[in-house]
Amino acid sequence: MTSYGSSSAASSGSRTNGLAIAGLICGIIGLIFFNVVLGPVAIVLGAVGLRQAPAKGGAGMAKAGIVLGIIDLVLFAVLFAVAASNGGFTWYVGG
Repeated sequence: MTSYGSSSAASSGSRTNGLAIAGLICGIIGLIFFNVVLGPVAIVLGAVGLRQAPAKGGAGMAKAGIVLGIIDLVLFAVLFAVAASNGGFTWYVGG
């Protein structure tokens, strides 16, 4: 007997790898905010998610997280080089 409104695919327990999703999200957010912190986090979470991919799935998201983490670090290096070539960093403390 089947209950109303339930599907066999939803109740089979197929879940995507949470670490792959977290790596992808950290990589995306790292493009805009805190790329020096979220870049390495995305790489590590993506690598662990890729290692777990045969059992849990989500290999594509894990690879995307790794790639986005690398792009985050490259973006930080480029922004750092541009800032350094324009006279360095200056901090203004009110006064």
